[in-house]
Amino acid sequence: MADLDNDRAWVLLLRTPGLSASRLRQLLVDAGRSATSALDRVARRPEAYRVAGAGAAWLAAPDEARIEADLAWMAEPGHRLLRCTDEDFPPQLEAITPAPVALWVAGDASLLLRPQVAVIGSRSAGPVGLANARAFARDLTAAGLVVTSGLADGVDGAAHTAALEAGGPTIAVVGTGPDRVYPRKHLALARAIVDQGAMATEFPPGTSARPDHFPRRNRIIAGLSLGTLVIEAGEKSGSLITARFAAEQGREVFAVPGSIHNPLAEGCHQLIADGARLVQRADDVVQVLAPAALELGRELAARLGSAEAAKPRGTAAPAWRDDPDYLRLLAAMGDDPVPLDDLVTRTSLPVTSLASMLLMLELEDIVATLPGNRYQRLPPR
Repeated sequence: MADLDNDRAWVLLLRTPGLSASRLRQLLVDAGRSATSALDRVARRPEAYRVAGAGAAWLAAPDEARIEADLAWMAEPGHRLLRCTDEDFPPQLEAITPAPVALWVAGDASLLLRPQVAVIGSRSAGPVGLANARAFARDLTAAGLVVTSGLADGVDGAAHTAALEAGGPTIAVVGTGPDRVYPRKHLALARAIVDQGAMATEFPPGTSARPDHFPRRNRIIAGLSLGTLVIEAGEKSGSLITARFAAEQGREVFAVPGSIHNPLAEGCHQLIADGARLVQRADDVVQVLAPAALELGRELAARLGSAEAAKPRGTAAPAWRDDPDYLRLLAAMGDDPVPLDDLVTRTSLPVTSLASMLLMLELEDIVATLPGNRYQRLPPR
C-alpha cells in the first residue's frame, strides 16, 4: 500500500497545473524527498508553492480516472516512472536548467545511465544527410555509445533505425506522452525502440504533440548525452536549439559539414563557425567523448556503489559472467594494475564499452579503480 500511495502522490504532483519542476524539486526537498509528504504540504499550503487556480482545484478534487490510468500505465511490464529521488536517476540531468523531476520511460530505463551521444538533424534531410546519419549511428553504436535522438522524421528516424540494425540499443526522447507516437509513421520504429532500447518523456500518458513540447524535449536529449552530433540542419532548424542546450550545459557539440550549395548544411556550418567540432567520421566523436564516458562511469560508481553493496548477495551468477567480452577483459587484466589504454590494446574493445564494463565489475567488487586511469582485479571475497 505504501508504494501505491507514493506512486499516486507522484502522479498527483506531476499533474498539478502551475507546479513547475523547480518548485516541485524544492517541495520534495522540504518534505524529505517523500512524495506523500510533499503532497500533504502543498495541499495544505498551495500558496507557499505558488499553486493557485487550476492547481489548487486539482489538488482539492483530482481527476481519479486520469490518476488510475497513469497508475495502470506504470504497472505495465517495462514501464517506469523514473524519479529524481531514485538512486538511478541519470546524474547527467541534474546539471541542466530546468532539471526534470521525473521521466516516464518505456523499455529499459537503465540505458539512460549509459554513455550517450545525441544524433540529430533535419526532418527533411536529403539522401546524403540520411546516409550520414545511418553511418554515424551504426559506427557510434559499434563503439559502445548509445545513440539518443528525438524520434522525428529524417535524421532522427534514420539514426534510431541504424542503431537498432547494428544490434545496439537506442533511446528516443519524445515530445508526447509515453503512450503516444509522433509522427505516426514511426509507430513500428517506436515499438522496436521500446523492445531493444528505451523511450523517455517528461510528459505524462495521454499527452499529444504540441510545438512548445519540442524545445523541452530537446533539452532532455542534450542533457542525457555526453555530446550532440548535428548531421544536417538548416539555418532555423530545431536541431540548433538542441545544440545550443548542449553547449550551455558544457557538453561537446559536433557538426558534419556539407556542400556550400546545400541550404540544409547552413546550420552545421554556423555551428562550426561558432566553435562546434567539425567531424567526418564516428571515430572523431568517440575519441573526444571517451574521457567523459569514463568520468560518468566513476560518478555512477560513487552514486550506486553504496546501494549495490547494501543489497544481499544471491547465489545466482550475474549475467555478465557468461559474456565473452567480460571474460576477455578479466583475462587481459592479470593481477597487476593496468592502464586503460593497455586494456584497449589487449582486448580490442572500444573505450566506451570498456568504461561501461569496468563500471559493472567495480559495482560487483571484482575490479578497483586506481589513480591514473588504471584498473586492478581484486582478490576473490
